[in-house]
Amino acid sequence: MSGESAVVVTNLRKTYAVPIREAGVGASLRSLIRRTTRDVHAVDGLTLTVPTGEITGFLGPNGAGKTTTLKMLAGLLHPSGGEARVLGHDPYQRDPDFLRQITLVMGQRNQLQWDIPVADSFELNRAIYRVSYGAFRKALDELVSLLDLSALLPKPVRQLSLGERMKCEIAVALLHQPRVLFLDEPTIGLDVTMQRRIRSFVAEYNRRHEATVLLTSHYMADVEALCRRVIVVHHGRLLFDGDLSTLVDRFSPHKTITIDLESDVPDTTRLIDGIGELVSAEDGRIVVRVPKRDTARATAEILARLPVADLSVEDPPVDDVIERVFASTKEVGASTTGALR
Repeated sequence: MSGESAVVVTNLRKTYAVPIREAGVGASLRSLIRRTTRDVHAVDGLTLTVPTGEITGFLGPNGAGKTTTLKMLAGLLHPSGGEARVLGHDPYQRDPDFLRQITLVMGQRNQLQWDIPVADSFELNRAIYRVSYGAFRKALDELVSLLDLSALLPKPVRQLSLGERMKCEIAVALLHQPRVLFLDEPTIGLDVTMQRRIRSFVAEYNRRHEATVLLTSHYMADVEALCRRVIVVHHGRLLFDGDLSTLVDRFSPHKTITIDLESDVPDTTRLIDGIGELVSAEDGRIVVRVPKRDTARATAEILARLPVADLSVEDPPVDDVIERVFASTKEVGASTTGALR
């Protein structure tokens, strides 16, 4: 994979003027004569790069500016300031050569035509992107194989389940073999099995085509399975940019030890005392939180003190780590940069 950057964002901003109006008829009438607005900074000085061929997680709470950023990178929104370059193009110029190399997939948003068979929607996109029949058949055969679509092609879109439709939405977005994928919640609303299949497909597409992927998701399993690097934003500003493992190490200095006992043990709290923080103890299962540096010692003491049938040591869920990032930002308050590095 190339070391060049497919996506370069420098001090990117998007500001909306939002009307301010008090409740009541009088306020409504006054707003007809003089409208008062306030500026809302959806994206506020964001700077980042995504190397060619990398799958990068783009994380943040609702309202953090993720979707707005992706829409600017796809050319759907014009920035209020700063610069974005994707594959060397200014996205908002909507150059046909640029559009043929990127795609934007948004969960729960339809690209397929509701009342016609899936195969006809695919053909429509082939015509829109001016893909040759040979290239179209090759791409379609690959996507049908990877996503198991053969039984879905003759069905009208309205007859598909959510999971089936999402697979077809991803396929139709990739028929022109884009080099950059902006995936905004591609697994939202899907069951666990379908989420796993979509993740496997994204990883395989990245491997086969060295595609660059910028992925937003509220399902941390997506991020853990696909992304080594994550970018975290909040209120349109950069909070963290680095390896996922670094994020976990920095904002979660503990590990969780789960112990399944061979038999009931009276006075569990006393036996665990001094080993770590007791999280829970019920139905023969004990959960203890310990500092990472003490994991080996704590495990040895547990094995010596308790009748252990099974024991596991885990890092905390990444979504808990992200919550700590946001909490630390609130504690810092008015940071000069708004970024944690």
